[in-house]
Amino acid sequence: MEPISPTDALFLIGESREHPMHVGSLQLFEPPEDAGPHFVRDSYQAMLECTDVQPTFRKHPAFFGGLTNVAWSFDKDVELDYHLRRSALPEPGRVRDLLELASRLHGSLLDRHRPLWEAHLVEGLEDGRYAVYTKYHHSLMDGVSALRLMQRALTPDPSDDEVRVPWNLAPRSNGKRRPRPSLLDRAGRTASAFALAPGTLRLARAALLEQQLTLPFRAPRSMFNVRIGGARRVAAQSWSLERVKAVKSAAGVTVNDVVLAMSAGALRAYLLDQNALPDAPLTAMVPVNLRKQDDDRGGNLVGTFLCNLATHLEDPAQRLEVISSSIRDTKGVFQQLPPVQQLALSAFNIGGLFFGLIPGYLSAAAPPFNVVISNVSTGPAEPLYWRGARLDGNYPLSIPLDGQAVNITVTNNADNLDFGLVGCRRSVPHLQRLLAHLENSLKDLERAFGA
Repeated sequence: MEPISPTDALFLIGESREHPMHVGSLQLFEPPEDAGPHFVRDSYQAMLECTDVQPTFRKHPAFFGGLTNVAWSFDKDVELDYHLRRSALPEPGRVRDLLELASRLHGSLLDRHRPLWEAHLVEGLEDGRYAVYTKYHHSLMDGVSALRLMQRALTPDPSDDEVRVPWNLAPRSNGKRRPRPSLLDRAGRTASAFALAPGTLRLARAALLEQQLTLPFRAPRSMFNVRIGGARRVAAQSWSLERVKAVKSAAGVTVNDVVLAMSAGALRAYLLDQNALPDAPLTAMVPVNLRKQDDDRGGNLVGTFLCNLATHLEDPAQRLEVISSSIRDTKGVFQQLPPVQQLALSAFNIGGLFFGLIPGYLSAAAPPFNVVISNVSTGPAEPLYWRGARLDGNYPLSIPLDGQAVNITVTNNADNLDFGLVGCRRSVPHLQRLLAHLENSLKDLERAFGA
């Protein structure tokens, strides 16, 4: 038995049929030129033979009668053929058929009586590629940890035929054993919590006097800020990193600023199509990775910014300027704070999500923010392979919530930025249209800055 941390327990306690709390990924692979007709079947069998399952992939909540979500139980024997599944698309095997399958898989709950993860090998795409859909409960690991772990199963060497799978990769070690926190350590953390006062005053000054921070509960109500159902729809597409960097250089901003501006333009166009664009600008919650580069352990360590998306502005150049300024000012305040206070500010930013559990709250109050947009910049700078199969796309899929019916997550993959969109199937109609709006939004930025 191992205690479940309070942060991880929140994802277990908050889960319901309408709110599956897992993060996922949809990967597209191009088989090697010499792959035979049974490449996927042989790969599946080889993966099933990787039976040395690491502790993270063995655990699920322990049940003490009616009490649960306080400790982890570890299974000695894991049924790999339950967690690793092989599927095939119906003819003609279009990408839209793959996305429909991923939508159904992403909307189903994980079995809490088994380790909280699944992987699906999907063959039958008409262009000869195959896909891997994976999902991990957010109580096991956050999206950054999941992506880093999956990337460690890949290699930049196309001739490397070794079978690596996430569940048998030991955690990275820097040679130093991390001891469990002692009572003195915990006392020190408690003392640091009392040291919040100076940082709190600094935050208040930045937010209220200098107006550096975008604060929660100032966002307008929108069609995204409603109660959601359990069914999901996903959409995915890649964009050239070179195009995004050209806009970045011409505008003198960051890649993340351009990603946010692309998303803001797409959301503005989508809401205009729905006759639902608020007069006030949308606010995005932007998760921030607080992990060190070599840390791919489980659990959750994520901070949050709030960003003004300037969706009330028609001019894409002005919109990007406002977005860049909003993120820069918030980051300037955030980086002055020690870790405990960074987490306190992050908790303040997202705390309003829990009010959505109160009956009638969503229809009566302003949302803390309108949409989650996450740029998980942990991807490789070069092409990656698995047994000679090239990774063509790596689309992260995250979690919509009550009051947050759509989620946009982005990661870099060699020369591309891969966008994964997840929405409530009922509340966000025609989610896939956001992909065309993202392309048009990038074109608008390119024209605005001559990129």
